[in-house]
Amino acid sequence: MHIFCAIAGILSILAILLDAFETVVLPRRVQRSFRLTSWFYRRTWIPYRKLASRISSRARRENFLSYFGPLSLIFLLILWAAGLIFGFALLQYGAGEHFRLSGEPITFGLLVYQSGETFFTLGYGDVVPSNGVARALAVVEAGLGFGFLGVVIGYLPTIYSSFSRREIEISLLDARAGSPPSAAELLSRFGNCPQQAVLDQIFKDWERWAAEVLESHLSYPALSFFRSQHNNQSWLGALITILDASGLVIAGVDGLRAEQAKITFAMARHAVVDLAQIVNARYNPNTPDRLPEQEMNRLRQKLAERGVKLGEGAAFDENLTQLRSLYESYAVAIALNLSITLPPWIHPEKQKDNWQAGPWDRAIQARSLGGRVQSMDEHF
Repeated sequence: MHIFCAIAGILSILAILLDAFETVVLPRRVQRSFRLTSWFYRRTWIPYRKLASRISSRARRENFLSYFGPLSLIFLLILWAAGLIFGFALLQYGAGEHFRLSGEPITFGLLVYQSGETFFTLGYGDVVPSNGVARALAVVEAGLGFGFLGVVIGYLPTIYSSFSRREIEISLLDARAGSPPSAAELLSRFGNCPQQAVLDQIFKDWERWAAEVLESHLSYPALSFFRSQHNNQSWLGALITILDASGLVIAGVDGLRAEQAKITFAMARHAVVDLAQIVNARYNPNTPDRLPEQEMNRLRQKLAERGVKLGEGAAFDENLTQLRSLYESYAVAIALNLSITLPPWIHPEKQKDNWQAGPWDRAIQARSLGGRVQSMDEHF
């Protein structure tokens, strides 16, 4: 019995250490049929998402979903710590001898308690190992617990640093492509610039952003569950907006070259395909059409009004359809899995950017010049 407990303890400790190493230290995706971290997120996210779906208010639902990412990190660390403590308790039960200062008999529950106080280096000394093997295990566990705390201290700031870098670019997209962003808004605002270098620089910046998102989300998959600062923004929405806009330029926009758009599209498509696997998205052959013919006509008309003319004919339609088929099914699957609303190609009506809205705007406008102050929309 004791030898089986010792073997079980060794296997538990090794499994948790391997999972923590792959999650925190190893900077690449691990492909294996079972991983503790993947199992943890599947078993916690699905019921959490179903619970959130019962909230009717979109703002409250997004607020509720935003708690999952940070909370999941805390509970994952607790799971690792609990597994290590239990594993060392099994080892102590199987290979060590102990005595209690009060003279009471040693039970497995007391060994779990002794393992916990050793792991967190409390050192009460009321349960004491009494042979060499037990003492060695206590020393190893204390050192491992100290290292575990170091991992926690280093892991959380790294996660939040990656999150901050991701969100900076998403916030910058607000004034470039609207809130929520759309390909129509991005090309309306920058597709008619006298110098194409302006649009190309935007595409170049987002090429690098897509690469950074791919790298950070592969290294730290929990970032996929972190919601953006505003309810109408998301990392997936930003990524799809860039894919939509670059796809239009590649398919054909009069007066615009497609060299940079092609590079940006390739990087963004790479990101959305790999991240679909990270979040365990499933292919849906009945993916809804994000750009039906009526919406395409509206898109053409709006862009034409802003001086951006899309290509005509079957060649343009076939090119755009082919480009969309490369990423839309992945994007829709990710959105369904993470409960993210994808932005449209074109908004049904004019939307205010996040920077244009404020809680005091109406009161300020009512007081300024007797309510005759011009709105910000007239200035921009």
